[in-house]
Amino acid sequence: MKRILLSIAAVAVTLGASGPANAQALEGKWANAKRSVIVHVARCGDAYCGTVSWASAKNRQKGAEPGTRVLSELRPTGGGIYKGKAFEPKRNIHGSATVRQVGPDTMVVKGCAVIGLFCSEQRWTRVS
Repeated sequence: MKRILLSIAAVAVTLGASGPANAQALEGKWANAKRSVIVHVARCGDAYCGTVSWASAKNRQKGAEPGTRVLSELRPTGGGIYKGKAFEPKRNIHGSATVRQVGPDTMVVKGCAVIGLFCSEQRWTRVS
């Protein structure tokens, strides 16, 4: 009986931790691997969106102006994974997005276009 209660308690703790705690961890400012773009992720209605808050001069020339929304309609699907839409300003392409948190300060962002035929993945880190 003690084992069953401990198992139920462990499941309850796990389920509780995967809700609002992960959602709050998604919010904040994130930099791409080259640190040439910073995206601010925040609540947008009942989902999350990511908007460029800073970009290098080179990336601004390619369309990544501050204020450009690059992630939208991100909703949790479980296990620290969010699915929604992505926009790639350089090529002016819209597609699907999958964001996976791999730690409190690291997430992997994957965008796919043309029915998932063309995908790109980047590791983003939290910045203050």
